[in-house]
Amino acid sequence: MYPEELVAPMRADLTNNGFTELRDAEQVNIALASADGTSLLVVNSVCGCAAGTCRPGAVASLGGDKKPQNLYTVFAGVDSDAVAAAREHLLPYPPSSPSIGVFKDGELVHFVERHHIEGRSAEVISSHLQEVYKEYC
Repeated sequence: MYPEELVAPMRADLTNNGFTELRDAEQVNIALASADGTSLLVVNSVCGCAAGTCRPGAVASLGGDKKPQNLYTVFAGVDSDAVAAAREHLLPYPPSSPSIGVFKDGELVHFVERHHIEGRSAEVISSHLQEVYKEYC
C-alpha cells in the first residue's frame, strides 16, 4: 500500500477534473450497477504510464462534444477492495493498471488495457477514447 501523501496528487489529477473516486467495493458496485448512460472508469496507478499518458489522456478525452455522463476512478495499490470490485466489472479482461473501462448502462463495452497505454501518448489515448465515445455516448 502506498502512503497517502504520495498518491494524493495522483488522485487529484482525476478528481480535480470531475472524476468521482470510489474507495471501497460497495461504492464501486453501486456506482457501476446503477449508472445510467455511459460511464468511464479509470484504474489509476502510481506508474509512469499512468502519470504521463493514462490520466492526461483520460482527462483530455473529455474535451469533445461527446463524453461519458459518469466519471469514476479507483486506485490500484491503494484501495484494494475497490480495485478488486472494479476488476470484477472489467471481466473477462485480466487485472491491468492503469487501465480504462467504458460502460453503457452498467455493462462493459470497451476496455483499454495497460499494454494499450504504455508507449502511447496522452493525445493518442484521448483520441482513441473520443472515438469510443462517438459510438457509446
